[in-house]
Order: sequence, then C-alpha cells, then structure tokens
Amino acid sequence: MATIQDVAKLAGLSRTTVSRVINRHPYVTEEKKKLVTKAMQELNYVPNSSARRLRRQQTETIAVYVPRITNPFFSHLVEVMEKEAAKKGYQLILCQTQYKKEQERNFLELLKTKQVDGLILTSIENDWSQFEPYLTFGPIVVCNEYSDEAQVPSVFLNQIEGSYLGTKHLIDRGYTKLGYCAGNHKSSRISKDRKIGFLKALEDAGIEMKNEWFFNKAYSVQDGFEVFEAVIKMDNPPEAIFTGSDEVAAGIAKAAKDAGWKVPEDIAIIGFDNQPLAELMDLTTVEQPIERIARHAMELMVEAIKVKKPLNRKEIILPFQLIKRSST
Repeated sequence: MATIQDVAKLAGLSRTTVSRVINRHPYVTEEKKKLVTKAMQELNYVPNSSARRLRRQQTETIAVYVPRITNPFFSHLVEVMEKEAAKKGYQLILCQTQYKKEQERNFLELLKTKQVDGLILTSIENDWSQFEPYLTFGPIVVCNEYSDEAQVPSVFLNQIEGSYLGTKHLIDRGYTKLGYCAGNHKSSRISKDRKIGFLKALEDAGIEMKNEWFFNKAYSVQDGFEVFEAVIKMDNPPEAIFTGSDEVAAGIAKAAKDAGWKVPEDIAIIGFDNQPLAELMDLTTVEQPIERIARHAMELMVEAIKVKKPLNRKEIILPFQLIKRSST
C-alpha cells in the first residue's frame, strides 16, 4: 500500500508539500498540485481522512437538531442543509429530539466530546441556559426557532407577522368565526408568536375568539382528522381554521371532504410552510423560504467553524409569502 512518502518521491517533492496539497493549503502552486495529484493517481494512494481530521482537530461533521423528521418541513430543511454542507466538505448527523427536553440535552454531548464541529438547532425545547455552557466546545447556530437569550447567529422569520398575514387573509375573505390550530410547545417561541399574531389580527378587525375554537397539540395529518371530528360535533363551529402546519390543514381538508363538506364553502382552511402537500391538496398557505433558511444557517455554521470561535449574535430575518389557493 502506497504511503505519503511514496507520493512525495514519485512527484519529486517534499513530504511537507504533498501534505499541504492533500490538506488544501492555500499557498501551493498549481504545478505542484498537479504533480501530487498525478502521483497519487498512479500509486492509487488514498489519504487517511481520519488521521487528517485528528491532526486538524476537526470532524468535518455538523449535528442538526430536528424535532420530527417525518414533518416535511424539517425533512426538506435537512435535505438542503446536507447539500450545502457537502459543497463545503462537511457531513451531517441528524439528531431527532421528538420535542423532548432530555433528548435534546443528551445530544449536546456530541459537541462536548468533539464528535461534531458544531450544532444547528431547528427547534429549542430547553431554556437557553442549558445550551450556553456548551458554546465553549464549539459553535451553535439557531434556525427556524429563535430566542432572545441566544447570543449566537440565528436565521428565522417573524412568526407574529406570518400568522397575522394568514389570519388577515381569512378576515379579508369575509370570515368572522375563526378557529386556530397549533402545537402545544410551552418552550417554543414560534408557537407563542403565531398565537400572538393570530389574536392581533382578530383584535384589529374587532372579531371575538371563542375558546372552543382553539385546538392544541395539532402537528400531523391525523391530528387534522381529529380537529375536524371536534368541529363537526359543535353547535356553533368556526367558518375557517388557521393552522400552523400544512399537514394539519391537509388532514382537516380531507376529513371535511370525506364528510361531505365543501371547502371553502362549508369550512375554509389555511396551512403554513407551503410544503408539496399543500400544493397537492390545493391549500392556501403561508410560505416559509425553507431553502434560504437552510443555506443561510449552513453558511453561518461553516463560517463559525473556520474562525474557530463562537460568533456573536447575528440575526437573518427572512420574509413570508401568502400562497393563495382554493381552500380559502
């Protein structure tokens, strides 16, 4: 098996120069790069990536926290991140927290034990104080979710504005009896802010909200089925429902149509994210630019890894867009 010394001898260069070429050192001439590459090909020499990473004290691996990979929003987000990471020479480890605080804390050990170079958080279940001590072990970037306490780079959208945009659309369409579906994450800034935006839109329009039209713990298509089952039993059901997920919106729409209801004549529905499912079901939705979120987050993470120190707080706030379809 060929060694780096064999490559150096065949290329007519020093072992140090060959090492610099392999490790992509910037101060190496193109001529020397070609000589090393040719020698490596002739000798079928493959660099020991594990040893190289150990010397550089980097794993070239980034951990990404997601609450639920079966949610198309997060699977799309991770897919784009993986492509961007590969372009920059990194690979991803997926950490699924299932919205559990303990699971989230356990994954922090990956950074402490140097198994990854950095963490990207797409959701936050614990108080930021649980994350802060780990910044001494490597950079953390937050995307999608956000926190006022997190003094790290963040990529997100103002969820108050997003839910206000979707709710105002329903109001502008003439609906006054509005239901609201959301998750029930007490620690989630997203969940809290979406509710604030929804209620603000109602208040600005002088519309009253009834407690029975609030539906919590709604995340999936199945949850959407259950929301509709609750609606159909009401003496005074809502005319329209704002949901924080295209999955939930799709479940409500499917259950309504199966029950003989017309959408939007009997019940209007608006989703959130603009997942492919929303287009398939022809759902009006509030679009989040998933690909831009992913790219910005990965750029910030790679920048932090390269400077070898945590970056200061930096916010990249992206815009929403209302996608109008037949469900409203």
